[in-house]
Order: sequence, then C-alpha cells, then structure tokens
Amino acid sequence: MFFKVEKKSHDCKARAGLLKFNGYEIPTPVFMPVGTQGTVKAIDQQTLKNFNTRIILSNTYHLYLRPGTEVIEHFGGLHKFISWDRPILTDSGGYQIFSLKELRKLTEDGVHFSSHIDGSKHFFSPESVIDIQRKLGSDIVMVLDECTPYPATIEEAVKSADLSSRWAIRSKQSFISTKSLYGREQYLFSIGQGSVYPDLRKEYLKKMIDIGFDGYAIGGLSVGEPSEIMYEIVDISTDSLPVDKPRYLMGVGTPENILEAIERGIDMFDCVLPTRNARNGQLFTTKGKINIRNAQYKMADEPIDEEIGLHSNIVGEGLETSPTYSLGYLRHLFISGEILGIQLATQQNIAFYLWLVKTAREKILSGEYIQWKKLLLDKYQNSN
Repeated sequence: MFFKVEKKSHDCKARAGLLKFNGYEIPTPVFMPVGTQGTVKAIDQQTLKNFNTRIILSNTYHLYLRPGTEVIEHFGGLHKFISWDRPILTDSGGYQIFSLKELRKLTEDGVHFSSHIDGSKHFFSPESVIDIQRKLGSDIVMVLDECTPYPATIEEAVKSADLSSRWAIRSKQSFISTKSLYGREQYLFSIGQGSVYPDLRKEYLKKMIDIGFDGYAIGGLSVGEPSEIMYEIVDISTDSLPVDKPRYLMGVGTPENILEAIERGIDMFDCVLPTRNARNGQLFTTKGKINIRNAQYKMADEPIDEEIGLHSNIVGEGLETSPTYSLGYLRHLFISGEILGIQLATQQNIAFYLWLVKTAREKILSGEYIQWKKLLLDKYQNSN
C-alpha cells in the first residue's frame, strides 16, 4: 500500500492525498458508501461506478451470518460474488457486536454472541475475524476491537482499550501468519479506542503505531458523545498518527461532521447516513438538506440538485447522464410509496457525499478549504 500527502492546507490540518493499492488509485479525502451485506442499499453497482465510487465498505459480521463465508468462498471472494471489481474495506464486526449488548459476552479470548437473525450461537476471536476477512478477500481488513460505549468511566475505558490493544496484537500476528486467497493483496488497519479520554487515546495510538499497521482508523466515536468532544478526540488522534499513513474515521457522519474531520486531518470516511436518510425522505444537496415529504415541494418544478445528482458531472466520462427529475416528482413518488423514490433519493445522497469529498479535495489543493467549508456549512444551518 502506498500513500502520500499531495498538499496540506496552510491554515488547518486538511490534506489531499493519494492512496494506491492493487492497481487502483484513490484520491483522498474519500467517502466509502456502506454496502453492509454486499450491497449499498437501493443503488446498484453500475450506478455506483457511474458516480465514480472508488471504494465501498462491507461488514464481516453480517456476511459471516448471511450468506456465510463458505458461499462467498465458493464464488471466489466478495468481489466476484457481488460483481464489484474496485476496492472493498471490510469492518471487523466489532461495532455490530457492540450494538448487540443483550446478545453477547466478552472474554479475553473473544466475544460470544447470538445471531440477531435466528438466535444461533457464535464466537469471534481476533484470529477468526482475520480468517473470515481472508475468505472474503477484501482489500482492507480491520482488526477486531471492542467499541467502548458512551458514557464510560475512565476505569471502564481503560479496561476496554487494554482488551482491544491485546486483540490488535493478536490480529496482526494472525494476519502476518496467513495469506490472501484470491491473488489480491490485503492490508490491515488498526482501530483507535480510548473513549473520550485524550491521554488514553494518545497512549492507545502509540501502541498501535509501535505494532505497525498499513493504516489507522479512529473508532469509538459517533456513539452518543457531543460533536465538540468528537472533534477534540479527532484532533488529538491525528496529531498522534503518522503523516505517511491513511487516517480513517469510522462511521462518521453528517456533512458537517465530515467537513470538520477533514479540517482535522482525516482521509477516509464511511457512514450509513446518506442511504438511511434517503429511505426516510431526507436529501442532501449542494443547497442544504431537503425533507422531500414537505408540502412546499408539491409543485416544485426545479431539479433535485442543479449542481450535482442524477444529471451530474460526477457521472463518469463517456456515460450517459440520467433524466433530470423535479423535486415535485420525487415528492409524489415518496407520498405514493413508489420504490423509485427511494432509489432516486439514494442516488442523490450518494452523489452528494462523493461530491462533498471531491470538492473538499479540490479546495485543499487550491488553498480555499476553510472559506469554502464555512460557506457550505452556512447553507446547511439554514436548510430544513
């Protein structure tokens, strides 16, 4: 894996970089649409490619339970199974296990849990999670960690971080003692923990750097803490991380969160927000947020987003753009319960998030990031 910082902002820690692996180049900052079960909900793989999606995220926990690693192995790995020839990052499942509080039991060896699907019993260890991700064949593999809940006392946070650091060592040992299965190199990222305690975060990241990973994620955020605390922890974390390795903020977040995190030196993002909110009728546009069910859009004949979206210049070169749909038509689809409404809203939101990080990169390169960020956030604070 090769990563270099091409330019850093003169007035903040925002940076434009280039990530290269397995024959692909990924300009950063980059947003990874979430394809938890091998599909980004309500949008197909070709449309993702048309929008120039560089990399997607899938989830070890969900794919292990359904369809099962033996099925994905039969198809020759996750890329072939889902017909996606671009990079994939797989989350280790630590966050999903964190959310199954009533269905799991943590031990030093790993975590015992019950399937949310049928109640069947399972066990994840740092080693077995690496083995599962080897069988999935994802490009970027994540270590197993415990996502510390918020709030947590300092004693609880220390105990959790110590467990995750021991698991990280075991994950690394398992990773270097095994090989990829499908002729596609795999790369291992650690996950920073430590709750909202700055000194604990710094101590944890030092341990991860001493172990040595291909990239460094920041986990355990966006779990209920105030945004100001999240930004403080991101700031502290990026100050502690190597300049020459990619930095990944897991599960974050709103457009505001992403812009603030870019300012603090983050390179990679994922979040379910654009697809989840699309299904509930909320659009992210270059003019701000839109709740498409609102009556004010009943007669709205303007395009969904004049700058980007379904007739967008984000669409790959040589590909036909989609028809231009009006806000009024999209509202009609939602009020009528038509599936196309969810599909079009999802396309808009994914296109917007890709536009957001692409434009952020351009503004970093031109030295205008802070001014542009302020203007865009002003729009969002005044939108419905």
